[in-house]
Amino acid sequence: MEQNKMEQNKEFDLITFGEAMLRLSPPVNELISKSDSFKKHAGGAELNVASGVSLLGLRTAIITRLPENQLGTFIKNRIRASSVSDDYILFDSSPHARVGIYYYENGAYPRKPTVVYDRRDSAITRISSSEIPDDVYTKARIFYTSGITLALHENTRKLAIEMIRKFKAGGAKIAFDVNYRANLWDEETARTTITSILPFVDILFISEESCRRMFQKTGTLQDMHREFCKDFPNISYIASSMREVISPKLHSFTSLLYAKDGDRFYTEKPYRDIDVVDRIGSGDAYCAGVLFGLLKYGDPQKAVEFGNATCATKNTIFGDLPLSDFNEISSIIEGHHAGSAQSEMNR
Repeated sequence: MEQNKMEQNKEFDLITFGEAMLRLSPPVNELISKSDSFKKHAGGAELNVASGVSLLGLRTAIITRLPENQLGTFIKNRIRASSVSDDYILFDSSPHARVGIYYYENGAYPRKPTVVYDRRDSAITRISSSEIPDDVYTKARIFYTSGITLALHENTRKLAIEMIRKFKAGGAKIAFDVNYRANLWDEETARTTITSILPFVDILFISEESCRRMFQKTGTLQDMHREFCKDFPNISYIASSMREVISPKLHSFTSLLYAKDGDRFYTEKPYRDIDVVDRIGSGDAYCAGVLFGLLKYGDPQKAVEFGNATCATKNTIFGDLPLSDFNEISSIIEGHHAGSAQSEMNR
């Protein structure tokens, strides 16, 4: 996706579609079942990606639907604080309107992190295509959504597929993260649904596990990337993260990105022994970094470097949303590539 081949004259570099949620977490290392207090955060895969790209310096917006109450206002304000446009936030004034909630409990070896969902019948599940202005479909260089949105509800699934088609027709590239969640849908339904949209996808994010289990591919990760591009010639890039979990609080991370043009793979040395404060949203931060690298530079290697750095850094930040701007991520990339010892403190 060389920069001169991408449409530049668009109002937004990236528009996403998905649920913006409320996260409640007990104090670090406390259990959900025992804690008397919870800290609230805004999050959601598509919001996390829009926020990450915006913080790096590009123009983003999210299409979502929130209850018209104090919780919806809290999330809207967090969206604004991330410099993500709220032009396409829709509000549900129904007395039954609710925000999707999930509870997150940090892990400590050998206890794994735990997620409990309470998101059924949230405001976004009643979203209608008639609520979305028709002109939005010509305003984005890239449109992004994920398998979570397809899995959440039949209504969001139908609308997401419709939006993929309309944004594609409007000149946008389509980026899609498989982001499989077993507690939302089964692998067979996921495979059938995702296969139906892959002919429209230009940039695919997929884990090695999903390649093997959901899509039943074999061989090396490189073999599987090439096979996807053979099966779906419209796909220009495929990216897979490679995370090594030493313990809930210690990870290493790198990734592999395949560019069909030139039949080339891009990677770099891992970020080792990441001090994990909160891993939620780190995969979304990776997607944001990759999309930023492609949008800003049209360079797959830059995309890998920004993706890896944003993911590694997000692991060190509590909450779903990323907080690191372009200068911080650029400095982290520079330090990662340096061959000499680095100062222990920014001062």
